[in-house]
Amino acid sequence: MTSTASRLAVDGGSSVRDVQTRPWPQWPVWDETEERALLDVLHSGQWWAVGGDRVPEFEEKFARFHDAKHAVAVTNGTAALEVVLRALGIGCGDEVIVPPYTFIATASSVLSASATPVFVDIEPDTLNIDPTKIEAAITPRTKAIIPVHIAGRPADMDGVIEVARKHGLRVIEDAAQAHAAEWKGRKVGAIGDVGTFSFQASKNLNAGEGGVIITNDDEVGDRVWSVHNVGRAKGGRWYEHPILGGNFRMTEWQAAILLAQMTRLPEQAVKRSESADYLNARLAHIPGITTLPCDPRVTRHAYHLFVFRYDPAKFGGRSREQFLEALNAEGVEASSGYVPLYKEIVFRNKTAGTGAWCQAGRRIDYAAYADQCPVCEQVSEDAVWIMQHILLGTQRDMDDIADAVEKIQAAWE
Repeated sequence: MTSTASRLAVDGGSSVRDVQTRPWPQWPVWDETEERALLDVLHSGQWWAVGGDRVPEFEEKFARFHDAKHAVAVTNGTAALEVVLRALGIGCGDEVIVPPYTFIATASSVLSASATPVFVDIEPDTLNIDPTKIEAAITPRTKAIIPVHIAGRPADMDGVIEVARKHGLRVIEDAAQAHAAEWKGRKVGAIGDVGTFSFQASKNLNAGEGGVIITNDDEVGDRVWSVHNVGRAKGGRWYEHPILGGNFRMTEWQAAILLAQMTRLPEQAVKRSESADYLNARLAHIPGITTLPCDPRVTRHAYHLFVFRYDPAKFGGRSREQFLEALNAEGVEASSGYVPLYKEIVFRNKTAGTGAWCQAGRRIDYAAYADQCPVCEQVSEDAVWIMQHILLGTQRDMDDIADAVEKIQAAWE
């Protein structure tokens, strides 16, 4: 008879980890530093960014940390992308190339700017946009490429920039998941023309909500500042609005939290990398589990997500959903991740002309991308995600993850 210890928890056995007695690391991490920072803002009476001290201090420190000349803090990561697109003059009739394996904001921000997202498939080993497939998607209407540093792993910036420069396109880095990540020793975000980050609650650097835009281009920096500040011009009058903008300003509250959180980011980044390296080594030997290979050009993976791929053939034909159910029953928090963006109803509505869309430009049948993006289709079926806060745990925690996967594989092989 199979022992309770070896029987899967989903089948009534004992779990590898009892999360009641041994909970996973909690997120966010905070202490009296954040509490004191918020009280300081409260008592200052200066809660607004205009005239405040914390927002400009955060912008200066974030820009310096990410090797950029300029930073503009905004309300959230989605707004950051929209502000950038508007600042670059991208709008109705224009096209922007994006990957389909990402959070919807990467592509929906293009729609919000009245432009048209064009999807290009991803690489199987990185889950980032495939630079070798970008050129085929370029048309006379193409104005920019948005590479996403998915899961915190830098995209192939050499390949993306080479294509972009050849065709005179802007490169907008979506670094929402990539705080402190590095490509060939350079922190991401200001390698292209401009980059955006998110500080939403799950992010490696978070304030509940928030975002920032960084760039080394003085003109782009000024235009971004104007768009985020209701169209004002630096040095202009308060009630003078030379361009169309919006109120995308960050508050002093968010900046105060972020200044405190930034003090922890370098140490946390190292810890996530150490945990991911160890977990990769453990999982690499398990049949049916494929870890994502290293690239020497990626000198820092931010590990907002730890991702591996699942082969049901090595697990008795059980689906990924069955595997996730079993893994969670063993006490390991894991999920399935994104679905291809071109399957989202909002893009089908764009194709159908349903809604207040810009009608200029060519009609794109988003349903056809299922055939054009086979890698995205496959990854969306077999990827398994573990969130960044788990990687802040101990080596024993990483062993629990690997032990649970091994236990399931042994039971199902």
